[in-house]
Amino acid sequence: MKFGPNNDGEHCPEGHSTAATIATISATLAADPDVDSSAVEIRMLGPVVLLEGYITKAADRDKIISLAASVVGWDNVQDRMLSRIPPQ
Repeated sequence: MKFGPNNDGEHCPEGHSTAATIATISATLAADPDVDSSAVEIRMLGPVVLLEGYITKAADRDKIISLAASVVGWDNVQDRMLSRIPPQ
């Protein structure tokens, strides 16, 4: 799914709504047992997916970004997640 310059902000060129895109990304994250995305919020700003919230493992950041990019493409993912990694 790619968003183009003629996008009205509510649908991608394929006709998927913002809500459908967020639901797809949420389901993709929830289906992966190796990543904890429970404290991550998914929002959209136009064609860009904003990943906000907290992660507790460094590996989760890359995995969450990768899973979101598999839905909307790398150019449409913005990472705003903060780390809450406990000290060793």
